[in-house]
Amino acid sequence: RVRVLAGPEIVALASNGAPVAGAVNDVTTVGSVDGELSVQDRLTAVQGRLADAGRADEITMTASAAELIGVHVGQVIPLGFYTAAQTEQSGFGTPEVMPRLRVRARLVGIVVFDNQVVQDDIDRAYGFMVVTPALIRRVVGLSPAAAAPVEYGLQLDRGSGVARTVEQEFIRTLPPGAAYEIHATSVVAAQVELAVKPESVALGAFGVIAGLVALVLGIQAISRQLRWGDEERRVLRALGAGPVAAAGDGLIGVLVAVLLGSALAVAVAVGLSPLSPLGPVRPVYPDPGIAFDWTVLGLGFAVLVGGLGSAAVAFSYRGAPHRVSRIGSGRTRGSSITRGAEAAGVPVAGVVGVRFALEPGRGRTAVPVRSALLGTVLAVALLVATLGFSSGLHTLVSTPSLYGWNWNYMLNPSDDVPPQAIKLLNADPDVAAWSGAQLANSQIDGETVPTLVSYTTHPVVTPSVLSGHGLDGEDQIVLGPATLAVLHKRVGDTVIVSYGAPDDAPVYIPPTKVRIVGSATFPAVGFSSFIADHTSMGTGALIAPGIVPLAFHRALLSPDPNLNGPEMVFVRLRAGVGATAGRANLQRIANAPDKVFAGDPNAAGNTVTVLGAQRPVQIVNYKSIGATPVILAGGLAAGAIVALALTLVASVRHRRRDLALLKALGFTPRQLTAVVAWQATVTAAVGVIVGIPVGIILGRQLWTLFARNIDAVTDPTVPVVSVILVGIGALVFANLVAALPGRIAARTPTAFVLRAE
Repeated sequence: RVRVLAGPEIVALASNGAPVAGAVNDVTTVGSVDGELSVQDRLTAVQGRLADAGRADEITMTASAAELIGVHVGQVIPLGFYTAAQTEQSGFGTPEVMPRLRVRARLVGIVVFDNQVVQDDIDRAYGFMVVTPALIRRVVGLSPAAAAPVEYGLQLDRGSGVARTVEQEFIRTLPPGAAYEIHATSVVAAQVELAVKPESVALGAFGVIAGLVALVLGIQAISRQLRWGDEERRVLRALGAGPVAAAGDGLIGVLVAVLLGSALAVAVAVGLSPLSPLGPVRPVYPDPGIAFDWTVLGLGFAVLVGGLGSAAVAFSYRGAPHRVSRIGSGRTRGSSITRGAEAAGVPVAGVVGVRFALEPGRGRTAVPVRSALLGTVLAVALLVATLGFSSGLHTLVSTPSLYGWNWNYMLNPSDDVPPQAIKLLNADPDVAAWSGAQLANSQIDGETVPTLVSYTTHPVVTPSVLSGHGLDGEDQIVLGPATLAVLHKRVGDTVIVSYGAPDDAPVYIPPTKVRIVGSATFPAVGFSSFIADHTSMGTGALIAPGIVPLAFHRALLSPDPNLNGPEMVFVRLRAGVGATAGRANLQRIANAPDKVFAGDPNAAGNTVTVLGAQRPVQIVNYKSIGATPVILAGGLAAGAIVALALTLVASVRHRRRDLALLKALGFTPRQLTAVVAWQATVTAAVGVIVGIPVGIILGRQLWTLFARNIDAVTDPTVPVVSVILVGIGALVFANLVAALPGRIAARTPTAFVLRAE
């Protein structure tokens, strides 16, 4: 199937009858009479509705187009149609050139194209207005040329497997020297995957962390529950129950609780499924209703049941009366830290608290000390790791060089950067270095790849290199990691680069073998087009100018010297030059050629724009996970506090006898409260001392893995202040949660507890 998209010159008009400022260059009008955008490559309305194909007075726009023109859904907009001859007149863009046809159309919806679900800053700088077949037929009646195709949409019978063959056949059918761009839907899918990859990887990592916390808290609860029944199991054993019956007492109830809790977790996940998917895909997702993913939910259910059930069986067997009697017959050594506290002259309440925190005790007063310490260490480590990951994400977003923008500003002309601007750059003391480039879509081993053709063989300012090195020879190429993966190549291999077909000569690069000398994170640079691809992080190529034949260069030269130069210039400012001053200085450089263009009849309307960092789709959409680390960190902190509070309460309950003896020996209620406070402080201190280094290492490794997955420069950071606050907060909150168990300990009824002795 082949569908055709037309691009009639229909623009929004201002109150004076002239085109709206910016609408001509920044908003492209498209439409079709054969089903493109309605039957094939269908639009999705994210606000309002789609236009009625039979009405010439209804239109839709992308969100960026509506913003550029300054309109909203429901508003009636005056439109004007201009013929090709009118657009060539010197007064075009002013009221002097009146449109051939005027129409008042209502904006009925904001739409998303299927290949623009995710967009970077380059794409968002432009917009599209979609007109109906009825309006196109009206303008074609006035000017048949308005129906000229600007895009062919090809749907292949055998899918993408024959795409390369069809592309080459298409190129051979074009007239010699014709310009073309080929865009495959597989590129769209890859771009969407790149956009949601940070979110999916981060949520996956956070899910693992949350799962570990859930398992640790669950195991601690199971351990406490089973220990509370130790006395009953001893009674059963004394009454003649066998080892299996005694060990299994209470286990069935725990296993049932594990099954019910895991089933409830699955039910909650299914109930929350309408909130998915997250991020930029959600507005166009076809079925956002209830979803049940057997793979994910089944695996999660199995992990919870298997992990918690195995822990329950192990604890029940380990605490069986027949094993406890044998294990308990040996002597237990006290903690060396406790002995050190005694030798250091720590108050007696402190020594007892240290012993309670580090020594599990024996018999019916035994407490799961090891699991409590492990849980605290794990909670602190995961909290620090989460903060480290969040810090890395913030550093990535705020450091353009990490996502390929390895310079300060870019000079972006409507044609080329003229020689006048190049001279000013060379003479400017604020400019440390600059490099120029051309953007094209070349064929590399048969794959269409957005390519930067360097202005010089040894560019000084280049994208951030990840491995290998940059260009230093004519037969070399640098590729993005995602492009390397598509080509199944690695640094050191060779590829074949070409452009066009032999019939296009001299605008033709014959198949040329080049060596891959490095991989790099490519910047989001280029221009917006309905189908054109541009470089972005992992996607792209950088080649030396020598690969382009001299005849090709000559064919592109203009007889007007003001129209010759690089298509874009990357500028790195000298260290110490402020962003505001540097941009103002570059704007002065850009204004100089604008004046030259204004006085050159061949260059009328050309401009040079100064652009700051343009964010790729991965960075544009980072906000969809921006709050996730904070939420997870808060959840981990709350879980750790709850776990510690439960441990302290359980410890006070199990050690009532010890506390009663201490009270009988003269401990005051204040000292008993201090015992629990010391116990909580020591537990938290162990978590801080061990957990913080482990968390820093884990956070760095997680961030490195994440950065490599999205093809960014790996630059893990440690949020020192946040880590210090975690350490202090752990000690403070440990003492706060110890207040209630401390009061319980202080009120231990001595006579009642010791009566059984």
